[in-house]
Amino acid sequence: MAAVVQRRLGLLNAAVSLAALAGVVWWAARQKAPHVPLRADALAALAGAVALYALTSALRAERWHRILVRNGIDRGRAEAYRLTAVGYMGNNTLPARAGDLLRVVLLGGSRRAALGTVVAERLLDVVALAAIFAVVVLDRGLGFGPLPYLAAAGLLAVAIVAAAVRLSDKLSQAIRPVAAASQELLSAHGAGLLALSVALWAGEASVYLVVGLATDVHLGLSGALYVVALTNLSALVPAAPGYVGTFDAAVLLALRSLGRPALGYLLVLRFVLFVPITVVGAAVYFTRYGRRRR
Repeated sequence: MAAVVQRRLGLLNAAVSLAALAGVVWWAARQKAPHVPLRADALAALAGAVALYALTSALRAERWHRILVRNGIDRGRAEAYRLTAVGYMGNNTLPARAGDLLRVVLLGGSRRAALGTVVAERLLDVVALAAIFAVVVLDRGLGFGPLPYLAAAGLLAVAIVAAAVRLSDKLSQAIRPVAAASQELLSAHGAGLLALSVALWAGEASVYLVVGLATDVHLGLSGALYVVALTNLSALVPAAPGYVGTFDAAVLLALRSLGRPALGYLLVLRFVLFVPITVVGAAVYFTRYGRRRR
């Protein structure tokens, strides 16, 4: 039964990504050839964007470490940092954010409790990104961007939560260890983690901003915040490895709303966000965890 469910989820991931990718390819075929500047200042900006993304990745690892400590699953700060890199490598090379599950398995201990810390991370991300998007809407007005679609997505999320409340007692007991870390967020500890989450996503927005400088696409602060919020909220949609199709469609949609050229920017942004962290995560995985028994 589990194998059937896993296979169907895999097919759903592939279908979503292929549909989005087909739309991206159709759009790109009707655009001018992308322009990626190779000037010294553009390359320096690109190096700066990679460094900024390394900083935001470190902030993510620190956030996860604090969640683990709070829930009595402390394996040391260094282990949290290593597994964060491995997790992002897995998300970029495996479907349906399987890198998060890879982190859970390699961390050891109670897998439900470890999974709960990852769920808590995702909840913090959703709230932080929603807050950032709200700031952009306040700055640019209600008519800016695909607001109706996001509102519909929010209503769908509320409906899913309402349905989850009606779960059977047996299923509720099964997921209680997973929910424990999220319940811990309803505290001063959680407020501090939310502030850290907003800071790290603002830092990632600076990556998007600097990539724009490297590709002669001037987003501005609110534009960069808008692109990072819309793009990463789209990462919640089931997709193929590296969010192929869904990520690209979200970036193109956001830049189209801003009236900015997109294809060259998208290619450079994909390199900055996916290539270095995948290389680092793969190196950490094969040198430290690759020989562990299943």
